[in-house]
Amino acid sequence: SDKFEELYYKYAYCSYYQQNYADAENLFKSYLGVFPNSSKAEEIAYMHAYCFYKQSPNVQLDQTNTTKAIGMMQGFINSYPNSTRLAEATQIITKCRAKLEEKDFLSAKLYFNLEMYQAAGISFSNLLLNYPESPHGDEYMLMAVKSYYEYAKSSIFDKQEERYGKVTSEYYDFVDRYPDSKLLKDAEGYKNLSQNNIKKIKDEQIKASTNL
Repeated sequence: SDKFEELYYKYAYCSYYQQNYADAENLFKSYLGVFPNSSKAEEIAYMHAYCFYKQSPNVQLDQTNTTKAIGMMQGFINSYPNSTRLAEATQIITKCRAKLEEKDFLSAKLYFNLEMYQAAGISFSNLLLNYPESPHGDEYMLMAVKSYYEYAKSSIFDKQEERYGKVTSEYYDFVDRYPDSKLLKDAEGYKNLSQNNIKKIKDEQIKASTNL
């Protein structure tokens, strides 16, 4: 009947207000399929994306819905560039990215605490690649330097020189990226320790070759 669209609209919102977001997401999606030319299409497209955001769980849990929320909200922005909901959609994307960043940080920190220093160094470096505009970028970079230093220190003798060299190169990347960081002194400390250790290794190698 001519009331079908209105009933479908209210039915979708019924699931939403009952906090049954998985069903609501499917109903909003189906609504767009059944009524693609509806005057409410923009609103429903937003609500469809918003349901993924509402299903975004605690940061320690799987973030599949958080990632989907980002994609769906970006899709909404692309489809409705003049929408009055653009600011809200953009804010949700920012919140979701912050949650993904926090989860990645916790994973990197866990590697470090478990003394899996190579994995920690790679993870902290990846944080910089994935979130280049993060206000915590210099913290991530310091932790990468620290992780690679601990990795070098715990390595077998034959690998130490190369791995201490990695610490030094990471430090100079830090200087290039964050020349005014308050954490630069801490990073410099790991660079100095690494260079001193490289010197000791070279001295030992010279001493060993002299004794042959």
